[in-house]
Amino acid sequence: MPMLLSVPEKLNTLAQRAEFPLYVVGGAVRDALANLPSSQDWDICAPVSAERFSALAEECGLIVNGAYKNTGTVNLTDGKVKMEFTSFRTDRYRRGEHAPASIEFTTDIRTDALRRDFKCNAVYYDIRTGEIVDPLGGVKDIESRTISATRDADEVFSEDGLRLMRLARLAAQLGFAPDLACIFGAKFNAALISKISAERILAELTLILHADEKYGVRYAHYDGLKLLEGTDVLNYILPELAAGKGMPQRADFHAHDVLEHSLRACKYSDARVRFSALLHDVGKPAAYRETGKYHGHDVYGERIAREVLERLKAPKKLTDTVCRLTALHMYDLDGKARAGKIRAFIVKNYDVYEPLLLLKQADYSGCKDDLNVCPTITKWENIRREMEAEGVPFTLKQLAVRGNELKEIVPAPKTGEILNKLLLWCAQDGARNEKSALLAEAARLARQTDRGE
Repeated sequence: MPMLLSVPEKLNTLAQRAEFPLYVVGGAVRDALANLPSSQDWDICAPVSAERFSALAEECGLIVNGAYKNTGTVNLTDGKVKMEFTSFRTDRYRRGEHAPASIEFTTDIRTDALRRDFKCNAVYYDIRTGEIVDPLGGVKDIESRTISATRDADEVFSEDGLRLMRLARLAAQLGFAPDLACIFGAKFNAALISKISAERILAELTLILHADEKYGVRYAHYDGLKLLEGTDVLNYILPELAAGKGMPQRADFHAHDVLEHSLRACKYSDARVRFSALLHDVGKPAAYRETGKYHGHDVYGERIAREVLERLKAPKKLTDTVCRLTALHMYDLDGKARAGKIRAFIVKNYDVYEPLLLLKQADYSGCKDDLNVCPTITKWENIRREMEAEGVPFTLKQLAVRGNELKEIVPAPKTGEILNKLLLWCAQDGARNEKSALLAEAARLARQTDRGE
């Protein structure tokens, strides 16, 4: 079955010079056969040792960054793309652990294929001949857009807990459907995700949350999350979120339970706020357990979201942003906040104003699958435009006075506090952003501070 795969030039040269067959395997082959955009995952393999391969690779002008004879792995590049070579091998695992406990090398391509996770990832492309080698029937799976395990699914998932999340991620990105054996194999072994490091779980979860961006499959990230839910993996990686399953909400506002609302908010969310959309209501189960109602779940949620993201070892900036948006997402829910309060709120939270609008929209759409513009956004944006037209300063840089200009009026330790008060004072009327008016107000505020008011 000849196929044309656009292989990097130096890799092609290597394959032509080699005395052994050299194969591309995995994502690049799968994606080419599925008529998807070319994958840049250049995984190559051959029935030879890492030492022999790396020596020939260097002769062909490739740069070897690392050769590991114990695993038969070579990391290399042609100066443009990264590649990874692995000798044909078979792996044995300690139950659930991602790294193999032992490795045996082989010259048999079927044996090498059987060590892999899914058949669609076990199709080989012979670089020299252009032939497809398909030991396990992976081509059929690709054609039918199916994911099935290379061996008994229970065995495949019991070996490496990370495969539980890889299943959800690949199915979502590709728009492929796992067969029942895969789903049940993952479900039976869901607890093994606890053997995987927090960093790897976060990396896979991030890829799932952005799965729609890989190949343009609409709502792919939602499909991935639903697969994590259906295989029970969600119960282990995000138990605080999964606790919302089956928790009813007011029918006049919500068509879904707490968990499904969170998943749908994420489904409809802009890519920039996926984590926030997923976790914005994570405080509801805890609030209900402690108070019998959901009121105050934003306060619970801020704390719990931080616990979740710190457990997953998420970057501090992501953690702080998600927690801040979670704490703010309920503001003006009923649309009754007065314009003056909205003006102050926008200025106070201007650094997260845009993502907060995106979260508001996701939350609104996730309630009843309504893709119309959230009414709160319309209200807030009308007020913001009025403020902009007035010349309201939204940041300290836009204030018509600087901190050093207050030194004769305000004690140095109070300068920052006074500047922020001036900013909020201007929020109510853009005309106030004028130096003499600001200096006069600063003097008044300083006197007020001296009196302890």
